[in-house]
Amino acid sequence: MKIVVIGGTGLIGSKVVAKLRGSGHEVIAASPAGGINTITGEGLAEALSNTDIVVDLANSPSFEDDAVLQFFQTAGRNLLAAEINAGVKHHLALSIVGVDLMQESGYMRAKKVQEDLVRKSGVPYTIIRSTQFFEFLAGIANQAMEGDIVHISDVQFQPIAAEDVASFVSAAALKAPINGVTEIAGPERFTMPELVTRYLQDMSDPRKVVPNSKSTYYGASIGAASLVPAGKAQLGTINFEAWMAGQLQHA
Repeated sequence: MKIVVIGGTGLIGSKVVAKLRGSGHEVIAASPAGGINTITGEGLAEALSNTDIVVDLANSPSFEDDAVLQFFQTAGRNLLAAEINAGVKHHLALSIVGVDLMQESGYMRAKKVQEDLVRKSGVPYTIIRSTQFFEFLAGIANQAMEGDIVHISDVQFQPIAAEDVASFVSAAALKAPINGVTEIAGPERFTMPELVTRYLQDMSDPRKVVPNSKSTYYGASIGAASLVPAGKAQLGTINFEAWMAGQLQHA
C-alpha cells in the first residue's frame, strides 16, 4: 500500500515511516522541506495520488493561540480536501488525551478543531489520542521554572514513550478505520511532580521540584485527571525506568 505520513520527519513521524517501510509499504515522509506543504498546498495533490492511507502527525511551528489555530485549520482543510480528491481510504490523526477537557489552552482548542475537521470530512478515519510523551519531560520542567525552583501541578500523569506511540500509530494505520477515537497511554500512572522529580534526579539535575495544587498545564487550568485516560486505553510496554535507561545510554 501507498502511505503518506504528514510530519514524517518529526519525532513520531520518522519512527512511523521506518516501521511502515519495514513492513514493505511504499511510504512518503511528507514535510515542507521535502516539497509537501499542507499550509500552502504545495505538492499535496502529487503526493496523495494513488495513496491508500494518510497519517497526520504534523505539528504547528508556533504555539501562540492564533497561530496554532490557523495552522491546524488551514492544514486540516487543505489535507482533507486533497484526500477526498485522491480517494484516500483511511485518514489517521494523532491527538491528545483529554483534549476536550482542556479547552482553556489555545493549543488544545486548536487540536479539537483539527479533530472536528476530520470527523466532518467524510474521509474514513481513526483518531488516536495519546497521553504526553516521556520525551516532553525536560520541556515540562523548563516551562515551570521560577528562579531555581520547578513548580509542578499535582495532577495525574501517565506519559508514554515515543517508540510506543509510533508502534500504535503504525498498527492502527494498517487496520480498517474505526471512524472514532481510541486512546493510548504509558504503562504506569504517577503524579506529575513525582515523575519530574525522578527525571531530574536521574539526569543529575539539581533543580528542586515543588508540587502545587493549581492544576495547570503550560499555564492553562485543567482538571486533576485531564492528562490521563478516562476509560480503557491501550497501554505501551516501555516504562519510565526502561525509557530513562535508554536516554542515559545515549546521553
